[in-house]
Amino acid sequence: MQSSLHIRLIAPRLSRRPMDSDWKIRMSPPLALLTVAALTPPEHRVTLHDENVARPRRMGRPDLVGISVKADTFARACELAAAWRRRGVPVVLGGIHPTACPDDCAPWADALVIGEAEPVWTTLLADLRRGRLQPRYQAAAPADLATVPQPRWDLLRAGAYLFTNTLTISRGCPWQCDFCYSSSPNLPRGHRTKPLAGVLAEIRALGTDHVMFIDDNFIGSPARASELVAALAPLNLTWHAAVSADIGQRLDLLDHMAAAGCRSLFIGFETVNQANLRGCRKSQNRVASYDTTLREIHAHGIMVNASIVFGFDADGPEVFADTVAWLERNRVATMTAHILTPYPGTRLHQRLVAEGRIIERDLRRYNTAYAVFRPAGMSAAELETGYRWAYSRFYSWRSIFRRWPAARAQRLAYLEFNLFYRKFGKLTCWAGRLCGMRNLAKLARALAYPPRQPLRRARAPDNGLPVLSTAPGL
Repeated sequence: MQSSLHIRLIAPRLSRRPMDSDWKIRMSPPLALLTVAALTPPEHRVTLHDENVARPRRMGRPDLVGISVKADTFARACELAAAWRRRGVPVVLGGIHPTACPDDCAPWADALVIGEAEPVWTTLLADLRRGRLQPRYQAAAPADLATVPQPRWDLLRAGAYLFTNTLTISRGCPWQCDFCYSSSPNLPRGHRTKPLAGVLAEIRALGTDHVMFIDDNFIGSPARASELVAALAPLNLTWHAAVSADIGQRLDLLDHMAAAGCRSLFIGFETVNQANLRGCRKSQNRVASYDTTLREIHAHGIMVNASIVFGFDADGPEVFADTVAWLERNRVATMTAHILTPYPGTRLHQRLVAEGRIIERDLRRYNTAYAVFRPAGMSAAELETGYRWAYSRFYSWRSIFRRWPAARAQRLAYLEFNLFYRKFGKLTCWAGRLCGMRNLAKLARALAYPPRQPLRRARAPDNGLPVLSTAPGL
């Protein structure tokens, strides 16, 4: 039995969408693989290869290759797995796609990790050392988040990424929207949070005063979110998070988030048609309250990145212009748009298969930029054309000026995202490769988010609502 192992962890190359620059694929490191590395007992050697930022290097012959797989990286993961297995190296596949579709992935691997790795990873390694690797590893219960180690940041080429100040405080979501992987039967139900002490220790370990919480829903447990926000307040952090649209119903929490340093929120509004929300079981969203929610968030000095999905059954060709007009009217700072994508293993995929509406089986196109199913209210070509038009219009000069933030403190961050990330992304990526993506990101953050000052009230000239600002002289 081997005393130590060499484990090679691989993040396959992402399929890039037409509107994306290198910023997208270099946004942040593969946090799940860094966590798997941290789970590995110290007597074993772990190396990491992220195909999105580095060419492969000769690493000898590892004892195990682990590949993290999403739907759109599945084809590339299969290529990598086949190449390593031809060399006699066992391969384990894990991640969201093997969890949602284990039967599809099983022929390409010697073992699968279905669900969370924490409860099973050391068992898998022990089986490998004994020559008894099992075809599937799946925990009987969700992982205890108190036992999740801090990621192995030391394995990274940190300068290759835009952000290396990311962390998660929770897993899961209290909602189960049909198009989301949360509707997959192999995903743990409900929302779980890490202990507060562990979260604060991880923030301290990052060694920065600017962090990004990349949880699916920062307020999945409002009570626990309130506890964390209270603990963040004295740290003088600037931070960003993703929340569900019902944040507008939790104004006390929003007050505390702003005071504790929250400066932007990613929100899944998804659609401006309530019928679409009913159809996908996204019951927490109320279109009638969207405008009020946005006014409240802006009044707290927080920018919004709106997640929008096109292609629901109630969408017709007019949805693109209507949605962009709504975003512009509410001065939404940034938009991340998607074509509705029926990921295998979700309830949406099951329904569209039953209705005979899936028209594309190549998972490389399941990256939210292509119509892989037959829409109900327009053609697939109209959906793709309208989606690209919405991006072009939203990030046009005309729209950028229309959405100009009322609060002066937000304007530099607004310009950095709309111009340097989106409009001139290819040029600024070239600069980032020269001086280091992380260095460029640090400069951008320093300019857009200077050291925080006590919040005070200002007046927004467009609607008269009070705005919380950190900038003097408003």
